Amino acid sequence: MKPAINGLLIMTLFSAKSLVAYAETPDVAAIKTIIESVAVLADSGNFEALEKLYADEIQVDYTSLAGGEPELKSPQALMTEWAGVLPGFERTRHDISNIKVSVTGSQAVATADVIADHHVAGLYWQVTGDYRYELVDAGDRWRITATTFNLRDEKGTREVFGPAIENATTNPSSYVIRRQTAEAVRTFLTSLEEKDMEKFASVWADDVVQDMPFSPEGHPKRVVGKENLVNLYSGWPQNTGKANFTSHLIFYPMQDPETVFVEFKGDVEVIPTGRQYKQMYGGLFHVVDGKIKLFREYYDPAPFTWAFGLDEQ
Repeated sequence: MKPAINGLLIMTLFSAKSLVAYAETPDVAAIKTIIESVAVLADSGNFEALEKLYADEIQVDYTSLAGGEPELKSPQALMTEWAGVLPGFERTRHDISNIKVSVTGSQAVATADVIADHHVAGLYWQVTGDYRYELVDAGDRWRITATTFNLRDEKGTREVFGPAIENATTNPSSYVIRRQTAEAVRTFLTSLEEKDMEKFASVWADDVVQDMPFSPEGHPKRVVGKENLVNLYSGWPQNTGKANFTSHLIFYPMQDPETVFVEFKGDVEVIPTGRQYKQMYGGLFHVVDGKIKLFREYYDPAPFTWAFGLDEQ
């Protein structure tokens, strides 16, 4: 019995050592999770979370599928592109398998097989191929820096894209709406920096309301209507010099994608007084179809009063 027990012990130890030898490292496990998450998040339409898996710049190569040339994109541009199509399908499923990862220091390469199904309006399209991902260790997590798709086969019809794009345009995803909301706010602030009052006027809805609950005495606390708001800001180009509102700009998304709270700083040369106006703002914006309908502005009235000489008046 003793030799048998020793033999069993040796086999058990050998199996344990084999498991250790083939165990995934934390980096490999993390990268595989990222590759799997790309498919899951894309199919579920969670583009906000999907965006965070990518580096600030991504080399995207879908030339085997669509022709053209590889493109360098921001994660926001890539997500906007995907969000303009994928939610328009009744169902998509990206089946990822056979993920292989190679890690060299802070760089990694991953490959995976994919079968992607697309359903809409009674139409069907399936594409089969493989992905190659390049990733970098960004300190807090691994991030994708490049993705290449290699087409092997396809079934069905590419006519699925027509109704899918139409559906996604008619009923835009929350990601697309949030991007439009943020872009309207940026347009407003950059128009002040550029003294471009035509651009400034283009961003407001006809029935816009600007609330300024902390504005000093003698300055309006509420302005209603686009015409009145444009008139309020009409003296901006003549009364201000260099202005900066976008160097410190933080968006706090809300449950409603058409509403956002924004934190930003103002640094403006005031020509009539020769003073520098420095301010920290909080702004609640409600944007519909790319036009600002509500701007509730929170700021400290003391720097405003001093910079524009209202105390002297």
